[in-house]
Formats: sequence, structure tokens, C-alpha cells
Amino acid sequence: MAGTARQRALVVEDEPAIRELVRFHLDLAGFAVDEVDDGRRALERSRDTTFDLILLDLMLPGLDGISVCRAIRAEPANRATPILMITARDGESDTVLGLESGADDYLAKPFGVRELMARITAITRRHGRRNDGAPAEDVVRAGGLALDRQRRRLVVRGEEVELTKQEFDLLLLLASRPGIVYTRAALLQQVWHEDTFVTERTVDAVISRLRRKIEDDPSDPELLLTAWGVGYKFADGRD
Repeated sequence: MAGTARQRALVVEDEPAIRELVRFHLDLAGFAVDEVDDGRRALERSRDTTFDLILLDLMLPGLDGISVCRAIRAEPANRATPILMITARDGESDTVLGLESGADDYLAKPFGVRELMARITAITRRHGRRNDGAPAEDVVRAGGLALDRQRRRLVVRGEEVELTKQEFDLLLLLASRPGIVYTRAALLQQVWHEDTFVTERTVDAVISRLRRKIEDDPSDPELLLTAWGVGYKFADGRD
């Protein structure tokens, strides 16, 4: 009897030892792995093949990881594919830049295998591309909230709360990735897209309205948190 098709991962890493380590553990996790060590080759491969996961080093020969990530997100083949950026640089500005370029998460070298696989499991689950082939969950649950993607409904501690389109989209984006910090510019790009009539103050205003609707004490929020000097994030349970 034919087995279930394996999910496919692209590993973009120029250090052979790290590439081999990642490939080995992805193989154990059931992925069929493609490997490249150059940014331009990675971009070519991503145009030809749809992957279920991409692990992308920031510092690459040929074309850096930020440029590769942005190019991948601009083209249809892997626009929605989970991307984990891996790098030796772990400053806050590097993390923000990686996430703004379209990466789903960011892992600094040196890293442990358990953390690597935990992050891979988390981002593939969020994208609905699980190893068991289960479809994406229609309801995102976080911090006592339940957001129904299909019906665009929010339930807060058992009570339905009315949201505008922008409020729902912004809350869904943050709640789907707890602990991930988004700059105001990144939120504008992902929620308002090409609308040139909104500014970063618009983000602050929508966050303020959301806090009044979902927080026990809007003046001391526990869910929608400010990352001072950067932007906003949804609490991940460790804050």
C-alpha cells in the first residue's frame, strides 16, 4: 500500500555542518529535504517548487536571506509557506528585520535541536501544514479569546464581541503568533496593505480600541502588549 506523501522542506544554509544537522532531524521528522548553500540558488528553487517548510539562513553568499525571504513572499509558489530564519545574529533589530521581510520565526545560532524542532512544529501548525496532513484550524484560541477565521467572530471569555474588519485582522495576526513582536510598519503592511491614507498612529488607535474590548483593565493590558521602541505583540504566557 502506498504511503502518505512526505512533506517537503528547503534548507538554505552555507555551513555544511549545520545543514547536515538540520537535514538529519528534518528527515527523522518525516520531511523530504532539499538543500542549497547559496541565496540565488534558493530563490531559483523556491520558484520551481512549492515547499511545506523553508529554513533560511540570514547570511548567505550570492543573495542575503532577507532579500530571499522578501522575494519568496512576493511570488505565488511559496507565498504562504512557513519560513524559519536562522542566523548567527540575534540582535532585536535583526529579529524585527527578519520578521518584517516575511519570516514566521527567528532562531539564533548556536541553537539546540529540541528548540529547532519545537519552533518548526509551531510554525507548521500555525500554517495548517501538520505532519498528519490535518487542515488548518478555523478557530485561533489564545489568552481566553477565540477567533473564528471563517465567520470572523471573536468570543472573549464566553461572550461574543463585535470587531471592525481592521480590529479583527490585527488581532488575528497577533494572536496567531503569540510572543512575536511586530513593528507598526509591519502591521500597516500586513493589515492595511496598500492603503496610503493610514499612518502608524492608526495602529496605535486600533490597538487602544481592541484593549478596551478584550482586556480586563485596558490601562494595564495583559494580552496586547507594547514592545517599547518597537511595536506590539500578543502575550505568549511567559510575559
